[in-house]
Amino acid sequence: MNERPRMPTRPIVAFTVAALLGLLPLAFPPAVVSPRAAQPPAKATAVYGYRVITAYPHDRRAYTQGLIYCDGFLYEGTGLHGASSLRRVQLETGRVLARHSLESQYFGEGITAWEDAVFQLTWRSGVGFIYDRSGLKVRGTFRYPGEGWGLANDGRRLIMSDGTAILRFLDPRGFRETGRLTVMDGTLPVAELNELEYVRGEIFANIYRTDRIARISPVTGRVVGWIDLGGLLSPQERAADVDVLNGIADSGRKDRLFVTGKLWPRLFEIELVRRQ
Repeated sequence: MNERPRMPTRPIVAFTVAALLGLLPLAFPPAVVSPRAAQPPAKATAVYGYRVITAYPHDRRAYTQGLIYCDGFLYEGTGLHGASSLRRVQLETGRVLARHSLESQYFGEGITAWEDAVFQLTWRSGVGFIYDRSGLKVRGTFRYPGEGWGLANDGRRLIMSDGTAILRFLDPRGFRETGRLTVMDGTLPVAELNELEYVRGEIFANIYRTDRIARISPVTGRVVGWIDLGGLLSPQERAADVDVLNGIADSGRKDRLFVTGKLWPRLFEIELVRRQ
């Protein structure tokens, strides 16, 4: 198939919660780290939970691949062949105010805002799109090797994930690769880095097929914290046709994020709470 396979999230959530409570010897499912690295994280790694501030409506048809909050609106990149898009969304209502639909051969992925534009990756096409932020009109394209998953920027460079433990840095004007960083939790590589957001000097990364976000040093690649978002959806919502957590947007307020998932009915503003 030409889509990433959906994976049931409930066993992974149960695994994660149990691990945090010390009921299991492993703190991460195999999807989080390399197969040989299924062991507890470094002892110094901080763990965060959350407090829900507000829950907003979210389009249940949106297969969320990228999320940013800019100009008072949410911008959301969605995936799936024949359903990929870039959208401007009203936060309070979830209403889609503007939309650009990608041609069916493209599977939309991560997005980031740069100056007056929005950049969007695609999964396996090796093509990225540049949009005018005000009208969501395509201004141009750029190319990159390999798969495109998540995208963010630190004000100087684009930061791109490709489903591995490696982050790539790109020049936002010529799209030349300028560096790479391997993400590690202690001595262990962290695989399946997905949607990205740059938040106050750290790179936040969804770990695909889990309810976890890694907080990563952009200098060393070290994971400096884990955010556990298990339990955001109710059991009834989990029983519906939802997919995995994916979507991180900086709310502009310290320790607060907007988060959602693929085909989720709600988008949440959360406050991070340190557990250990």
